[in-house]
Amino acid sequence: MPWWSWILIWIALIALSLLFYVLLGIRLYRQFMLVLKDLGAAGTKVSHLAPAATTADDGLRPTESFQPGAAVFASPAQMRHDYDASKSSRREDRRQRRIQRRRDGGQPQSLRDLNLS
Repeated sequence: MPWWSWILIWIALIALSLLFYVLLGIRLYRQFMLVLKDLGAAGTKVSHLAPAATTADDGLRPTESFQPGAAVFASPAQMRHDYDASKSSRREDRRQRRIQRRRDGGQPQSLRDLNLS
């Protein structure tokens, strides 16, 4: 093989690799534009739902809502009091739900509820 055949082989290899990268770039660009189009469509769908989601109140958040990170500047005694109060509140809520479930299911809560007379 003459020496110039190696130059032609390398030029062909470089041209093919450049062609491959150009085609790969075009394919990637098209897929990226499709993703952006789908993202825009999803954004318009979600934008209609966002105001309704922010106004929904499921009752899980306490009435006194504190800013995130406010506990850093509060006293430990105040935080302990808040923790104990919320713990007893959650316990009482569970107790009330359990009592209501038993009432709905027909289970008596005490002996006087049995009406044995």
